[in-house]
Amino acid sequence: MPSPLIPVPPATFDAAIVDLDGTMVDTLGDFAEAIRRMLADLQLPAIDAAQIEPMVGKGSEHLLRSVLKHVLPAADSLQAEALYPAAWDAYQRHYLQINGQHSAVYAGVVEGLQALRAAGLRLACLTNKPGDFAGPLLQAKGLDGFFDQVFGGDAFERKKPDPLPLLKTCEALGTLPARTLMIGDSSNDAQAARAAGCPVVLVTYGYNHGRPARDVDADGYVDSLAELRPA
Repeated sequence: MPSPLIPVPPATFDAAIVDLDGTMVDTLGDFAEAIRRMLADLQLPAIDAAQIEPMVGKGSEHLLRSVLKHVLPAADSLQAEALYPAAWDAYQRHYLQINGQHSAVYAGVVEGLQALRAAGLRLACLTNKPGDFAGPLLQAKGLDGFFDQVFGGDAFERKKPDPLPLLKTCEALGTLPARTLMIGDSSNDAQAARAAGCPVVLVTYGYNHGRPARDVDADGYVDSLAELRPA
């Protein structure tokens, strides 16, 4: 079994790529509130945060389609797709209004990012969240200053778990994948890292589609980003 801790000296890594939702910030409250307002606009039944949580992680498009399929009868799959454009417009409007207001930075995140920086690593935030949501959230939570690059889910042609976003982020950082640590919370991050050739560590407190993070193939697991430390 991989070690639960992984040292991060400059001799081992040149950079780290860090996921956002479920890794640095608990944004489930933001998702739930924006979706609550969206469903009200569409005169559809409400859905609670516990039902939303397993749907998080594969981008806003996947999230909204999953929510629509959940609140509409199975026989109305065509209706769900027909409602998607209006749902997306409402969701985007509401999310931009409440972005960061119902979310919180996880304990240990600032300390972990400080340790990575102190070890000499360049940092990038790579998330499946749209860039228009990601940048303002990082700024609102005081995390933007840690990162040399920030890429949302709409920055590249494909999203995680495809390796393309990680490879493109490594290019932007000027680092080799093998010397770039991926830090995330889900199988999306781990699968993308494995395919890109990046080592990967998962936090144990994130979303991961409702499954334990330790069930995912990774090089290490941490209960807090503060556990990432220079050797």
